[in-house]
Amino acid sequence: MRTTRRERMSELMKLDGELFRAGISFAGMDEAGRGPLMGDVVVGCVVMPYEPQIEWVDDSKKLSEKRREMVFEEIMKTALFVGVGSASPAEIDEMNILCATKLAMRRAAKGAPATLCLVDSVKNIGLEIEERAFDHGDAISYSIAAASIVAKVTRDRQMAELDRLYPGYGFLKNKGYGTPEHIAALKALGPCPIHRRSFIGHFVTI
Repeated sequence: MRTTRRERMSELMKLDGELFRAGISFAGMDEAGRGPLMGDVVVGCVVMPYEPQIEWVDDSKKLSEKRREMVFEEIMKTALFVGVGSASPAEIDEMNILCATKLAMRRAAKGAPATLCLVDSVKNIGLEIEERAFDHGDAISYSIAAASIVAKVTRDRQMAELDRLYPGYGFLKNKGYGTPEHIAALKALGPCPIHRRSFIGHFVTI
């Protein structure tokens, strides 16, 4: 049976609603770009009001690119706080992707007007506020889902710019992931400055 948007919003608001009713100030946080062979890992951190609730907020992977862009603009107009943090390919190579993701999360959460942060999966980040991690958090929390959209749209826009700067790799289409076309281009052209050296050693000699 297909879930309606109202039913989906009710699911996403269960956790957040409990916190709103308890008077707890909280943020949601999620990342985009842990798996690609290039580019930054990007984190979104948002503090959303209880109302108005944005109808199409959901796990960013469940939305079309056009829908994500529309919802992103609504989040930017509605949110009480939006923080974006990133870690560069050089930082990822230096400290590994998990540590770099945590660094980006600390950057994104800086200054958030909250005492608690709901996080998708990642634990022990080292935030200045309380952290609670949830597996598949972007599927169960309205705030984490909104953060996932901020992170995804921000990174996708970066990919469009990098595709113009480094043509031939197909970044606009593959978003930096290791598709057969991307790997073939990597072997033919060699790595460009924004490839993660620690990720591409299986494919090319560095």
